[in-house]
Amino acid sequence: MARAGMLGPIVALGVVLAAASVSVRAQEVNDYPTSARAEYVFGCMKANGESRQAIEQCSCSIDIVASLLPYDRYVTAETVLSMSQVRGDMGSPFRTSEQATSALNDLRRAQAEAEVRCF
Repeated sequence: MARAGMLGPIVALGVVLAAASVSVRAQEVNDYPTSARAEYVFGCMKANGESRQAIEQCSCSIDIVASLLPYDRYVTAETVLSMSQVRGDMGSPFRTSEQATSALNDLRRAQAEAEVRCF
């Protein structure tokens, strides 16, 4: 009988821990701010047409990218992409450094996966 009495609190603890784990994982997947997601979708729609289908595909795409690439790595890659377009010495480190190339490759891999899954 004592064991049966202990089962309730143990089950309750398990449920609480599982819920906390799901919440943490959801936050990890959803660490992109809404403004970053919206900016990605707007840019994607410009490239793929401004239709209802494009909204669905581009929204899917940023969700896939966000699930594969942490937000800080995404910001790094977007910065590299932007700064590599600057001409001369100012943009050179963003075009030639190993870290910049690695960040950009991570973004491109995530976008390629999103393309396969969403388009």
